[in-house]
Amino acid sequence: MTRRPRRVVPAVIVALLLAGAAVLVAVSLIQRLTGTREWVSYDSVAARLHDTSWGSVWVLSAGIVVVVLGLALLAAAALPGKPVLLALEPGDGVDAGIARRSLRDALADAADGVDGLDKARVRLRRSKIHVTGHTHHTVERTAQEVGQAVATRLDRIKPAHVPRLRTSLRTIGHGGER
Repeated sequence: MTRRPRRVVPAVIVALLLAGAAVLVAVSLIQRLTGTREWVSYDSVAARLHDTSWGSVWVLSAGIVVVVLGLALLAAAALPGKPVLLALEPGDGVDAGIARRSLRDALADAADGVDGLDKARVRLRRSKIHVTGHTHHTVERTAQEVGQAVATRLDRIKPAHVPRLRTSLRTIGHGGER
Protein backbone atom coordinates (compact mmCIF):
# COMPACT_ATOMS: atom_id res chain seq x y z
CA MET A 1 0.00 0.00 0.00
CA THR A 2 2.99 2.33 0.38
CA ARG A 3 2.85 4.77 -2.50
CA ARG A 4 6.04 6.46 -3.70
CA PRO A 5 6.25 9.90 -5.30
CA ARG A 6 6.36 10.40 -9.02
CA ARG A 7 9.69 11.66 -10.34
CA VAL A 8 8.53 14.94 -11.76
CA VAL A 9 11.69 16.98 -11.16
CA PRO A 10 14.07 14.92 -13.36
CA ALA A 11 11.44 14.77 -16.10
CA VAL A 12 10.88 18.55 -15.99
CA ILE A 13 14.63 19.25 -16.09
CA VAL A 14 15.15 17.06 -19.14
CA ALA A 15 12.03 18.43 -20.85
CA LEU A 16 13.11 22.05 -20.28
CA LEU A 17 16.62 21.39 -21.58
CA LEU A 18 15.34 19.63 -24.69
CA ALA A 19 12.67 22.28 -25.31
CA GLY A 20 15.24 25.06 -24.96
CA ALA A 21 17.60 23.37 -27.40
CA ALA A 22 14.74 22.75 -29.85
CA VAL A 23 13.60 26.39 -29.69
CA LEU A 24 17.16 27.62 -30.18
CA VAL A 25 17.63 25.39 -33.24
CA ALA A 26 14.23 26.34 -34.69
CA VAL A 27 14.81 30.08 -34.24
CA SER A 28 18.30 29.82 -35.70
CA LEU A 29 16.98 27.85 -38.69
CA ILE A 30 14.16 30.34 -39.35
CA GLN A 31 16.58 33.26 -39.08
CA ARG A 32 18.98 31.55 -41.49
CA LEU A 33 16.21 30.78 -43.99
CA THR A 34 14.81 34.33 -43.90
CA GLY A 35 18.26 35.90 -44.21
CA THR A 36 18.06 37.88 -40.97
CA ARG A 37 20.86 38.17 -38.42
CA GLU A 38 21.10 34.91 -36.43
CA TRP A 39 21.25 34.74 -32.63
CA VAL A 40 23.52 31.74 -32.90
CA SER A 41 25.33 31.59 -36.19
CA TYR A 42 25.42 28.14 -37.73
CA ASP A 43 28.68 28.99 -39.52
CA SER A 44 30.45 30.06 -36.32
CA VAL A 45 29.25 26.97 -34.42
CA ALA A 46 30.29 24.67 -37.29
CA ALA A 47 33.71 26.35 -37.58
CA ARG A 48 34.27 26.07 -33.82
CA LEU A 49 33.32 22.37 -33.82
CA HIS A 50 35.55 21.62 -36.83
CA ASP A 51 38.50 23.32 -35.11
CA THR A 52 38.03 21.33 -31.87
CA SER A 53 39.81 17.97 -31.63
CA TRP A 54 38.60 14.94 -29.68
CA GLY A 55 41.62 15.24 -27.37
CA SER A 56 40.69 18.79 -26.35
CA VAL A 57 40.17 19.66 -22.70
CA TRP A 58 36.79 21.23 -23.61
CA VAL A 59 35.53 17.96 -25.11
CA LEU A 60 36.67 15.98 -22.07
CA SER A 61 35.11 18.50 -19.67
CA ALA A 62 31.82 18.59 -21.56
CA GLY A 63 31.74 14.79 -21.66
CA ILE A 64 32.31 14.51 -17.92
CA VAL A 65 29.59 17.09 -17.18
CA VAL A 66 27.09 15.30 -19.43
CA VAL A 67 27.88 11.90 -17.88
CA VAL A 68 27.57 13.22 -14.31
CA LEU A 69 24.26 14.96 -15.09
CA GLY A 70 22.95 11.84 -16.81
CA LEU A 71 23.89 9.61 -13.88
CA ALA A 72 22.35 12.06 -11.41
CA LEU A 73 19.09 12.13 -13.38
CA LEU A 74 19.07 8.34 -13.67
CA ALA A 75 19.68 7.97 -9.93
CA ALA A 76 16.90 10.45 -9.14
CA ALA A 77 14.53 8.57 -11.42
CA ALA A 78 15.48 5.05 -10.27
CA LEU A 79 15.99 5.38 -6.51
CA PRO A 80 12.83 5.31 -4.41
CA GLY A 81 11.82 8.51 -2.70
CA LYS A 82 10.13 9.01 0.64
CA PRO A 83 6.74 7.34 0.68
CA VAL A 84 3.84 9.70 0.07
CA LEU A 85 1.31 7.30 1.55
CA LEU A 86 2.03 5.00 4.49
CA ALA A 87 0.14 1.75 4.88
CA LEU A 88 -2.20 1.20 7.80
CA GLU A 89 -2.95 -2.14 9.42
CA PRO A 90 -5.30 -4.07 7.15
CA GLY A 91 -8.79 -4.46 8.51
CA ASP A 92 -11.78 -6.32 7.05
CA GLY A 93 -9.84 -7.04 3.87
CA VAL A 94 -9.50 -3.33 3.04
CA ASP A 95 -6.15 -1.73 2.31
CA ALA A 96 -5.84 1.79 3.63
CA GLY A 97 -3.13 4.37 4.00
CA ILE A 98 -2.36 7.75 5.49
CA ALA A 99 -0.41 10.59 3.95
CA ARG A 100 2.92 11.36 5.62
CA ARG A 101 1.85 14.95 6.18
CA SER A 102 -1.39 13.85 7.84
CA LEU A 103 0.43 11.42 10.13
CA ARG A 104 3.01 14.07 11.03
CA ASP A 105 0.27 16.62 11.76
CA ALA A 106 -1.70 14.14 13.89
CA LEU A 107 1.39 13.27 15.94
CA ALA A 108 2.31 16.95 16.31
CA ASP A 109 -1.24 17.62 17.53
CA ALA A 110 -0.89 14.84 20.11
CA ALA A 111 2.47 16.21 21.27
CA ASP A 112 1.10 19.77 21.46
CA GLY A 113 -1.57 18.50 23.84
CA VAL A 114 1.06 17.71 26.48
CA ASP A 115 1.03 20.26 29.31
CA GLY A 116 4.17 22.41 29.42
CA LEU A 117 5.41 21.62 25.92
CA ASP A 118 6.00 24.54 23.55
CA LYS A 119 6.71 24.45 19.82
CA ALA A 120 6.51 20.71 19.27
CA ARG A 121 7.95 19.63 15.93
CA VAL A 122 7.60 16.12 14.52
CA ARG A 123 9.86 14.66 11.85
CA LEU A 124 9.13 11.30 10.27
CA ARG A 125 12.04 9.13 9.25
CA ARG A 126 12.02 5.66 7.80
CA SER A 127 12.59 3.89 11.11
CA LYS A 128 11.87 6.56 13.72
CA ILE A 129 9.69 9.45 14.73
CA HIS A 130 11.63 12.40 16.15
CA VAL A 131 9.77 14.90 18.35
CA THR A 132 11.53 18.11 19.37
CA GLY A 133 10.32 20.99 21.49
CA HIS A 134 10.78 23.21 24.52
CA THR A 135 9.34 22.57 27.96
CA HIS A 136 8.68 24.53 31.14
CA HIS A 137 8.87 21.35 33.26
CA THR A 138 11.57 18.75 33.70
CA VAL A 139 12.73 17.21 30.47
CA GLU A 140 12.36 13.62 31.65
CA ARG A 141 8.74 14.01 32.79
CA THR A 142 7.69 15.90 29.68
CA ALA A 143 9.49 13.40 27.42
CA GLN A 144 7.55 10.56 29.04
CA GLU A 145 4.27 12.41 28.61
CA VAL A 146 5.06 13.20 24.97
CA GLY A 147 5.97 9.55 24.39
CA GLN A 148 2.69 8.39 25.91
CA ALA A 149 0.62 10.92 23.94
CA VAL A 150 2.29 10.05 20.63
CA ALA A 151 2.05 6.29 21.33
CA THR A 152 -1.65 6.66 22.13
CA ARG A 153 -2.23 8.51 18.87
CA LEU A 154 -0.25 5.87 16.95
CA ASP A 155 -2.40 3.15 18.55
CA ARG A 156 -5.51 4.96 17.30
CA ILE A 157 -4.12 5.45 13.77
CA LYS A 158 -2.61 1.94 13.57
CA PRO A 159 0.13 2.23 10.94
CA ALA A 160 1.36 -1.10 9.52
CA HIS A 161 4.92 -0.32 10.63
CA VAL A 162 5.37 1.59 13.89
CA PRO A 163 8.72 3.39 13.98
CA ARG A 164 10.60 3.99 17.23
CA LEU A 165 9.97 7.26 19.00
CA ARG A 166 12.75 9.67 19.93
CA THR A 167 12.23 12.91 21.80
CA SER A 168 14.64 15.83 22.11
CA LEU A 169 13.39 18.45 24.52
CA ARG A 170 15.04 21.54 25.97
CA THR A 171 14.05 23.32 29.13
CA ILE A 172 12.91 26.92 28.90
CA GLY A 173 14.51 28.93 31.67
CA HIS A 174 12.73 31.42 33.88
CA GLY A 175 11.67 34.54 32.04
CA GLY A 176 11.29 32.69 28.75
CA GLU A 177 15.02 32.29 28.04
CA ARG A 178 16.05 29.25 26.06
